[in-house]
Amino acid sequence: MHDASPTPRALLTLELIQNSPGITAQRLAQRLEVSERAVRRYVGILREAEVPVESVRGPYGGYRVGRGHRVPPLMFSTTEALGLVMAVLESHRAAGDPKDPAGSALGKIIRVLPEPVAGPADAVRRVLARQQDMDAASPNPETTALLVQACAASRRLRLGYRSGPGRDRVMDVDPWAVVVHHGRWYLLCWSHTVDARRLLRIDRVTAADVRAETFTPPADLDPMRTLEEHMSEGWQYEVEVVIDAPATTAARWIPRRVGRLEELGPRRCRLIASTEDPDWYAHQLTAIEAPFRITGPPELQHAARSLAERLLNAAASGQSTD
Repeated sequence: MHDASPTPRALLTLELIQNSPGITAQRLAQRLEVSERAVRRYVGILREAEVPVESVRGPYGGYRVGRGHRVPPLMFSTTEALGLVMAVLESHRAAGDPKDPAGSALGKIIRVLPEPVAGPADAVRRVLARQQDMDAASPNPETTALLVQACAASRRLRLGYRSGPGRDRVMDVDPWAVVVHHGRWYLLCWSHTVDARRLLRIDRVTAADVRAETFTPPADLDPMRTLEEHMSEGWQYEVEVVIDAPATTAARWIPRRVGRLEELGPRRCRLIASTEDPDWYAHQLTAIEAPFRITGPPELQHAARSLAERLLNAAASGQSTD
């Protein structure tokens, strides 16, 4: 506010008016620490630049930005800019493509943001995204930006993490990548606390502190593939299914999040996975368009038989009887 040029003060005036439509000259003067006459001069500068600043008279009057023939400059805080980028990324899969209309608009916004805001915003924008789950919780934008930047800089993190009610813990991790999957934001990392790969929900990160230590991420890391493979591992029931089709063909029916395919020969492959819900997994297997055999576990075999019986009964009940 001690800059001799009136331009930065005029822009700050615009930000205050945008954030508080109807703000009076007196309040603006107090916020800017200038006279009301100076405020009117800044408003005049904005109007000369064709920013449609309107003034409303009366006890409830003040300044507001009206509608003009072009969009006026928009002033964003760091949290607002990151929140906007995350919202667009979550709702529009092509937002990272500068040729896409939404991606092009997002790029224009990021290019005119101050560097302290533009850097985190652009980092978040580059995160991979997949189809959305509208019920998924959105993480804190500033926390997300810090995690993305730590991934880019290969800097170790100390995280506060809440895995459930009353289950808070502190973890030292090497952050590999931030990935969006079905609208949920994840941190793929190596946990030094448990000495294993971990997939953490960012909306459950309660604190994040960047450490001095650096690390080297896996050279062949594919964040989305690793995430989807991780989601199919470590559950209660170990799944094995033999499919009479090459793995390249079966991959069209089996998403990576459902399991991992292994070649058994030119015309057969094996599906390896784990699940907590055999009934749900049996439904996933119905997408396979080739003969297959469930070799385990017994719980999945039972769930598949139950599903088959329900489908047969449904088909039989639909037949007309004379």
